[in-house]
Amino acid sequence: MAGHSKWANIQHRKGRQDEKRGKIWTRIIREITVAARQGGPDIKDNPRLRLAVDKAKAANMPADRIKYNIDKASGNIDGLTYEEIRYEGYGIGGAAIMLDTMTDNRVRTVAEVRHAFSKYGGNMGTDGSVAFQFKHCGQFLFAPGTSEDKVMEVALDAGAEDVITGDDGAIEVLTAPADYEVVKAALEAAGLVPELAEVTMRAENTIELTGEDAERMQKLLDVIEDLDDVQAVYHNAELN
Repeated sequence: MAGHSKWANIQHRKGRQDEKRGKIWTRIIREITVAARQGGPDIKDNPRLRLAVDKAKAANMPADRIKYNIDKASGNIDGLTYEEIRYEGYGIGGAAIMLDTMTDNRVRTVAEVRHAFSKYGGNMGTDGSVAFQFKHCGQFLFAPGTSEDKVMEVALDAGAEDVITGDDGAIEVLTAPADYEVVKAALEAAGLVPELAEVTMRAENTIELTGEDAERMQKLLDVIEDLDDVQAVYHNAELN
């Protein structure tokens, strides 16, 4: 994403997530469930579960609720089996959209996703239609004013792939997914606490949308994100 507005876009996204905290908890619980069932309940031996628990803590989910859901998933109490499916498509102005879902009913989910795209000005694509525009990576974002030299020294020594400073002063650190936890630990040990830390699908290039187009794109994203089975939404639109 273009450096000049990355910080503003991240703050905007965080604000909207805070408004949907209940929804976010539901998604995190689902992620914990799948991670615990696939890799077991021991966080030390299950990287995916560690990431899910980190998300839960960042969303202020109580520790007892996190433990309850890990125990519940390990015991397979509810009997549900979730399937992970990725969908791709285009938004306003040809912006690329990719979304990850967890569902116990594939037919229902694809129908809801297709309806959201078509009703709000987008087009659902085929597998691979936009995936090439995103990179799977670890991402850390530091607020403007953070020491660029210190972030760069610590991050690169720990194995980060790149450190990017935007026009607004925000600093972005990118890692291979496998190196995310090592780099995260090194940054925190150095007293560098990022505003955003996640393993994500990062857009390689962006499309800037303004005015009515930006509003329409935000509406489309909101509708998609509000679907019960959607876990994460990635896009390359820069909304101004």
